[in-house]
Amino acid sequence: MRRILAVLLENEPGSLSRIVGLFSQRAFNIESLTVAPTEDQSLSRITIATRGDDKVLEQIVKQVNKLIDVIKITDLTERSHVERELLLIKVLAMNDKSRTEVKRITDIFRGSIVDIGKQVYTIELTGDAEKLNAFVNTLANETEIIESVRSGCVGIARGEKALRL
Repeated sequence: MRRILAVLLENEPGSLSRIVGLFSQRAFNIESLTVAPTEDQSLSRITIATRGDDKVLEQIVKQVNKLIDVIKITDLTERSHVERELLLIKVLAMNDKSRTEVKRITDIFRGSIVDIGKQVYTIELTGDAEKLNAFVNTLANETEIIESVRSGCVGIARGEKALRL
């Protein structure tokens, strides 16, 4: 089962490595990991996307919660939440037909062309993983993908629930 964990912790050297170490010790793969300071510069928020056995993940969550730098941890998949990723992708757009098709597909997925070269377009798209995967697959059928990069998942609970002090 896919899980999205949000962790609020002190913004200190080594905090991230201790959390990642717990996943590594249990041979648990992290699909994506995003980290950034919060509005309070002394705190960071980590979003971890992972898949695996519920029992093992429950143990990891308990152990992460015991770490001295960790203030709170929550499993976003257990409640209503919003999650997004950012995709930047370079595609070949050599002629008018391919440029038109790339622009059309980008518009359909509500993306933006953020850089235009003689034969290369760079596109930005945000959304959930399914939307980004569908966009990449659609583009791959129409043109050559030169390079792509994804930010990894970030998520936040809907409504009044918040991960804060």
